[in-house]
Amino acid sequence: MYKRAIILAGGKGTRLKPYTMAIPKPLVPVGDKPILEIIIRQLLKHGFNHITISVNHMADIVKAFFGDGSRWDLKIDYTLESKPLSTMGPLTLIHDLPDDFLVMNGDVLTDLDFEMFYKRHIDNENNFTIASQRRTDKIDYGVLTKDQGNRLIKFDEKPSYEFLVSMGVYMVNRKVVSYIPKDTFFGFDHLMNLLIDKSELPDIFEYDGKWFDIGRPDDYEKATLELENKPFNL
Repeated sequence: MYKRAIILAGGKGTRLKPYTMAIPKPLVPVGDKPILEIIIRQLLKHGFNHITISVNHMADIVKAFFGDGSRWDLKIDYTLESKPLSTMGPLTLIHDLPDDFLVMNGDVLTDLDFEMFYKRHIDNENNFTIASQRRTDKIDYGVLTKDQGNRLIKFDEKPSYEFLVSMGVYMVNRKVVSYIPKDTFFGFDHLMNLLIDKSELPDIFEYDGKWFDIGRPDDYEKATLELENKPFNL
């Protein structure tokens, strides 16, 4: 069965400096392998046999390392942005997309069952599916609430708030790509607001397993420790 995945790997990795001063973010190691190689191995195990990597910053180094994918017995090709197109804009550069395909950020580590996620999207006939997870953020300040007369009516010392956030992993129907303007900076936020305006509401899949945003230094350190116990079934 033909299964296609698009990996967005064109970022500069500014949050991971100094690691990314000499190497592109997709090649930053987590354990003994680059983050992007871990993702490719995961996708291969879940039946994906064609991966397109969207590159920009230090593109030649990324392409030299991963080549055509024959090392992993799958097909790898590339799209190269002539200017920054954000997260969803690069999809307009790919002209042979199947009806449904996976899109994910190249700095995400998770033990999500990508095959299940793919099948769920298709079985539900979704246009767009977002993998999501609940996260708690702590505010490092005393938070003030005032009334209309500027008088304090509530005080919270360093409160915590829970949010449902995108994991940076999506399933997309090709129809949605027609809504993305070509040669234009167009992000995930732009596309979500557009789909909401069109009443074509994306589906949310809430996941409570392991998920690390490697672009965040604290997540990067946690993922490195977790990988010692092989939590990603490599």
